[in-house]
Order: sequence, then C-alpha cells, then structure tokens
Amino acid sequence: MKKRLVLIGNGMAGVWCVEHILKLAPQQFEVTIFGSEPHPNYNRILLSSVLAGDSSMKDIVLNDWDWYKDNHIHFHAGHTVTKIDKERKTVTSDKGVQVEYDELILATGSLPFMLPLPGADKEGVIAFRDIKDCETMIDTAKKYKKAVVIGGGLLGLEAARGLLNLNMDVSVVHIYRHLMERQLDETAARMLQSELESQGMKFLLEKQTEQLVGKKRVTGVKFKDGTLAEADLVVMAVGIRPNVQLAKDSGIEVNRGIVVDDFLQTNIPNVYAVGECAEHRGIAYGLVAPLYEQGDVLAKKLCGLDCEGYQGSVTSTKLKVSGVDVFSGGQYNDVPGSKSIKFQDEFSGIYKKIVIQNGKIVGAVMFGDTSDSSRIFKLIRTGEDITGREKEAVLGEGFGQSASGGSSVAAMSDEEIICGCNGVSKGTIVQAIKEKGLTSIEEIKACTNASRSCGGCKPLVGEVLKCTLGDDAEITVGKESICGCTALSRDEVVEAIRSMELTTGKEVRNVLGWSHPEGCSKCRPALNYYLGMVWPEEHADERESRFVNERNHANIQHDGTYSVVPRIYGGVTSPQELKRIAEVAEKYEVPMVKITGGQRIDLLGVKKEDLPSMWEDLDMPSGYAYGKALRTVKTCVGSTFCRFGTQDSIAMGIKLEKRFERLNTPAKVKMAVSGCPRNCAESVIKDFGVVAIDGGWELYVGGNGGVKVRAGDLAWKVKTEEEVEEYSAAFLQYYREHAKWNERTSEWVERVGLESIKAALDTEEKRQALIERINKTLSLTKDPWKEITQNQALRSMFEALPGQETAAAREQ
Repeated sequence: MKKRLVLIGNGMAGVWCVEHILKLAPQQFEVTIFGSEPHPNYNRILLSSVLAGDSSMKDIVLNDWDWYKDNHIHFHAGHTVTKIDKERKTVTSDKGVQVEYDELILATGSLPFMLPLPGADKEGVIAFRDIKDCETMIDTAKKYKKAVVIGGGLLGLEAARGLLNLNMDVSVVHIYRHLMERQLDETAARMLQSELESQGMKFLLEKQTEQLVGKKRVTGVKFKDGTLAEADLVVMAVGIRPNVQLAKDSGIEVNRGIVVDDFLQTNIPNVYAVGECAEHRGIAYGLVAPLYEQGDVLAKKLCGLDCEGYQGSVTSTKLKVSGVDVFSGGQYNDVPGSKSIKFQDEFSGIYKKIVIQNGKIVGAVMFGDTSDSSRIFKLIRTGEDITGREKEAVLGEGFGQSASGGSSVAAMSDEEIICGCNGVSKGTIVQAIKEKGLTSIEEIKACTNASRSCGGCKPLVGEVLKCTLGDDAEITVGKESICGCTALSRDEVVEAIRSMELTTGKEVRNVLGWSHPEGCSKCRPALNYYLGMVWPEEHADERESRFVNERNHANIQHDGTYSVVPRIYGGVTSPQELKRIAEVAEKYEVPMVKITGGQRIDLLGVKKEDLPSMWEDLDMPSGYAYGKALRTVKTCVGSTFCRFGTQDSIAMGIKLEKRFERLNTPAKVKMAVSGCPRNCAESVIKDFGVVAIDGGWELYVGGNGGVKVRAGDLAWKVKTEEEVEEYSAAFLQYYREHAKWNERTSEWVERVGLESIKAALDTEEKRQALIERINKTLSLTKDPWKEITQNQALRSMFEALPGQETAAAREQ
C-alpha cells in the first residue's frame, strides 16, 4: 500500500518538495496538501509584478487546480491545520477535516512582522505577503491617493513600486541610513535611491515610527521626532518571522524556526519541516534557492535515495528593483583585513564592488550591470584561492565597462574588439556585412561568431550593423525561437539561464513568460538539456522531460519491448563477457541477439519489467544506445595486429570511450579511431573521427553516415595521444555549449562554420577552459543502470503490472 504523505502548507517550498517526490517515486505516496489560502500554488515572488500590473493573478500560478487532480493529490484549499496528534499520527484542520499520515511535512512558511504600534489595528494598515494583500492595495488605489510603506528593504520597495504604478503618492519610511542594508552597501543604496526618486518615489530615512493616527481608518504616520506623514494606506514590510505556532503547540522543538537536522527531520519521528518555517544549524532562510535545496534533500530522504543531507546554503540575491538590476552575495561590506576592487560609473548608473580576504573573494555587490554576477558568485561559493591574480580573476571580460558599450561605434577603429568572448573585431564584422550582404545580427553571428557565446555584445553588434548599412537600410530582425511556447531563441534562453541563475524548467518557463506554462514536447527536453549543460551541479535532471527511451534507459521497439546494449569499450570484449551476455540472453528469453554497426551486442525484445534485473545480471555499464550522448567509439585493430596500422587505434578508442562515456550532448555523438588512412573504422563519417598517420593523428569533425551523409572536415593534425584527447574534449564541450538541442554535429558545423570552431580552440588557454568545464560535468555522471538497480524507489518504476510475470518469477 502507498504511504500517506501529508503536507501542511501549499507554498513554494513544500509543493516543490512534493513535485520532486512525484518525479522520484510517483507511486510511493498518497499525498494530501492543506493550504490556508483559497488558491492553488503560486509564485509569491511575483506578487510585486501583479501589483505593478505586469502580471495577472493567473500568470503567477505555478500549479493550477488540474495539477492536483492529475497527480491524485487530495488538496484542501482554504484549510488551516490547527492540531497535530503525534501519537495517533493525524492532523486536523480548522474546518474539521482529519487526515492520517505516515510522513508529515511542515511547510508553514513565514508571517509578516507587524510592528506593535498604537493604531496598527486601524483600517488601511496591511502587510504585503499574499494575494489578498495585493487585492487590498489594488482596491485601495481606486479610492485613495497617499500611501506610506514602512520598510526600505526589497519587499518594501517592490510594494512601493507597485503602488506608484497604481498612481498613488508613495513615501518609503526606513529606520536605517540607506535602503536595502541587507543586500547593498551604502554607495549602491544611494544610487538606487536616486534612481527611484527619479521615478517618483519619496524617502523618509532614519525615521522611527511612533504611532499610526486616525479614527477608524488610518490617516497618517507619526514619528518620534514629532513629524507626520499623511497616509490613506500603510503597508508594513519590515520583515518576516517563521510561522512556528502549530509546531510549538504540538511539542515540536522550536527556536526561531522549527529546528531540523541535515535531513530536515524535526525531533519527532516522521515529522519534517522545509522552507521559511525551518531552522537549520541556527539559520532560517528566506530566499527561494535554499528552500528548494532543502526540498530536494527531503524528497530524496523520503524516497529512500542516498544523499549527503542539507549542508546549508551560501546565499546571493540577484533581482531587478523597479527596473534596476541588482546583485549581492557573501560579505560585501569592508571588514578588517579585507581589500576591495571597485568600479563606479555614475553617468551610466553602474557600480561594482568585489571584497577579497585571505586570497579569496568573500563578497560582491553590483548595481546597474550584473552581467559578471554568475562568475563572481561561483568564486565566492567555491572559495577558490586567487592569490597573486586578484585583478585577473575579478575583472574578467568587461567588468569595468558601462552597459552602454562605451564610445560611439562610428568612432571605433576596425581593430577594436566587439565580441570579447570570441575575439571578433569591428573590422571583421564590417567586412562580413559588406562582402556577404548580411542584414541581421543572426547572420553576423553565423558568419563571424560575434555574439555567439554570452550574447552580451548583441546590442553592440546591432549598432555596428546599423552604422555600416546606414539608417535607411533595411535591417532584418528575425530569429528562430526554440518552440512555439516562446519567441526567445536558443541563445537568449541559455543566456537567461546563466545570468538569472535559473536551475529548473519550471523556473525558466515562469520567469521568461512561456505562453504554455507546462511547455511542449519540443521545449521541455531542450530546456532540460540546456539547464544541465549550464548548471551541471545545481540542476536536477527532469526525468519527465526526457523521451521514453531516455527515461527507461533502453530503446523501445515497435512491439513495446526494449533493446539492451551494454557498453563494450572500443568494440573489444572478452570470453567471460560474451559468456555472461549469452547466459543473460537465455535467462530472459531474449528473442534476438544482434551485432550492431557500432561494434556492440544488442539484446532485442526485452520486457520493461525485466530491464533492472537484466542490467544487474549483466553487470556492465549502459551503452547509451538510447540517448543523446556518446554512443560508441568504433575502432579497427590498428598497429596491434594490422600490417598497415601506424598507431594503436584500439587503445586510443578505448581511452576516448572511457573518457567521455555518459556525457550528455545536444544530439547523439559517434566517434571512431582508424589505425591508418585506409579508414577501416569509418572515422571520416563520425561526429569526431581520428585517423592515424605516420607521426601523428588527423582529427575530423562533423561527419555523418546516417540519412544525411556528410564527410567530416579535417580540423586539426596533432602529434601525440594527449593532444587527441585534449582537442576531442575541447571540441565536445564547445559543441555542448553552442549547438541547439537535437542538432547533430554535421548540421552544427555547417551552420557555424569550421573556422569559427577552430578559432574557439586555437589557444591552449581556450581549450583548457573548455576541458575544465567538461571535466566538471563528467565528474558528476553516474551509470544509470547501476543507479536504478541499487535504488528501490527508481527500480519500482519498472515493476510488472498486475498479471505480468518477470523472468525471475518464471524461473521459480
């Protein structure tokens, strides 16, 4: 029978955890959710956009009513749980609904802190925390004009910006010397204040509120210095506190929040807490990223998966405050023993400060331009020692440049670099425009590689195009969106994933405004790949976004059975391995055993319910014959036996296959190593082909022996085996980072041009940077067959349906 899982709280953290559980073990739990609000799960972060009129209530819903039904979740909307009976393992709501549980998650969130001021109970005094508060503010703006927001933090400024959009006269009251003191230093805060004042916001800083005046309805805010601010509406945005009363009443250990261990368990067995209500190692987090990390750990714990536990989070804040980009992370204020690198451009409204202590970046704050934030935060998070190269590590590309792009494009010399990522000069772009008749940024990108990487130079490339063709020229504005759910191109989506630090498909679709919140069959797998490519550590693979072959780690056949292809490195096996394969084929009554064109053995006609047991009996790695990954490295016998062989192609092939096995790529990748120019391993029609020659190796890219046959391009000639591995790793990572999802190397090489690829790999420094990133990705991979056979929750997804019989059962 399914275990009974009850979630108290329908907010982002708790429901995120349930979503993860449903992915990991969809049949393990019967889920019940209680939510105090009469709404489905929504994105509380976007309440300010609703208030500002940029989004509707419907736009910020994360999981609509159908989601609960589709996942067979018992959802009690508008129910507040008032009692937990630990002995009987039941919870009871304020409306009398009682539910039993086997596992209980408390995700009660936080409550807005309301200052205990005289007059705080008057009409027109509210918090800014939920949809109801938004509705109150919108209704109030129709009748009244003067609003006072108490609190100059992020929440208060968001509320003030929304009220300004509702045509109210808004003043922000703050007790400190500068705004957002928890996220910004004083310089950045002053620049933000100046920008907001230009938008019409007023500020009353270093003010202590004494009381709220008025009869039935508030009419003003009186301060301790005797001054008064008129107000028809007062919004308190002075902070939040964990909602722990239910836990406290139930005898669950509470400090500031509900005390939990590294697996989010309270002091009561089978009772857990996640989100803003939880306190872990003395810290109660209020940002979304740590709460999602907690939810991921708890989901794995409840599903019986091994995980190291929640270790706490290094937090950062990257946001847009009233249209201004802001970032902060770590310890950004100067402390004894620290030094700072600062850049400030008041004309362009840009300020950046990086704090370094003991050879490590410990904090940063950025205002106006946050394009460096992901790179800098990674250095903060990893604690990398940058002693002796502080400026090099911090400044990077464009750290001290204005977002406007500096001086006029017309005044630039042809030698000046437009695209720093790929080293493309203005002269190169202008020459391409004139000689090839280019009329769009996309054409320039395809021809010159400018703006192909981070995309940050795209506006500047556009200016060069406009300057070259003249104001009267017809400039083509067009791009290929990744699917019909969005107008954004592949490059724009990937850049947003990087710069906004989006780590899930749902985040991408919500933040970037997908027309279909759940996405489609085209964009879901593409997003899953891009997220894993950009954030190999942070992104959890979204199994439901993969096609059936990749979900089940085997190729489905026309009759519903599957084929199993174990990894055979370089096409070389042993008598013991062959014997084991034969025994497994007999045990599972495999109707056909076939030698593949990639020098492997295919077991065809396997029932789904037999897959995990077969993998276990084979005790061989997955050959990934089903995936967008490295499939095979085909070899000839080379100098080991062949009289024509000039190099050891077998050893090289095995080395490459072991190096890159399990590597996810935009489309399937096939490799080959031929021991001489006779090319018996068909290297020149592979995605990456290696051909031995006297004294070295030829490296071919972009070949294809499938429907669209294409001979590979000779890209490099190298002398050593180490260089073969170096160039292959750099090429594969560059392909991973720049190709569209489902785009074979043959199509990609033709689209971007061989010379642009060679230019991206033309220095040791460039290649090593790519190799470092591919190594990080490879270090995180696991053999899926072994992972499933060793995990009962994952294994249960392959269990036989009632009436079906497994091979193991047939043997008994």
